[in-house]
Amino acid sequence: MPSARPLSERLRHLAPEALAFGVIGAANTLLYMAITWALLPIGAVKASIIATVVTTTLAYLANRFWTYRNHTRTALRREYTLFFGFNLAGMVIQSGAVGIGKYGFGLSEEKDAVLFMGVTLLGIAVATVFRFWAYRTFVFLKPAVDGHEASVAGMDVAAGLAELSAESEGRLDAEIAQEIDAQRRAV
Repeated sequence: MPSARPLSERLRHLAPEALAFGVIGAANTLLYMAITWALLPIGAVKASIIATVVTTTLAYLANRFWTYRNHTRTALRREYTLFFGFNLAGMVIQSGAVGIGKYGFGLSEEKDAVLFMGVTLLGIAVATVFRFWAYRTFVFLKPAVDGHEASVAGMDVAAGLAELSAESEGRLDAEIAQEIDAQRRAV
């Protein structure tokens, strides 16, 4: 079994992706706020929904064609659906942190503005780490090594995991067969 790459090598490989992801996230946060502000007259909820759909779509495109440009491409519907779903999960994480601050610790926007913003930033940080991990792991698949991964990427996630599991079992079966053959030859 090959040894794991050193941490410094993994971080060096991960840094460009993390930087691009951060730039896209920061730009989309500013755009989200601008869209929400501009559309506030139609209602805060409507403005928030429109801003979320627009910025999520732009974030998907920017991450697909910049951050994860070297990763295996899969069906647009699959990628966008997973991307949007993980974005919603990140939103729940962010909102959960705010809710814990407000209802769990009794923070109020008027009296504890600085603490409230700190809890909000903590929620954003945790959600950002979650999104980066989820996008990298499930949405934008790692680049194909031997060409076979591209066929797996076209399947849904469950089928892809089943395929990878079957492959590893096949390798184990092949290794066991080689071991048995080697023992037969030795006898």
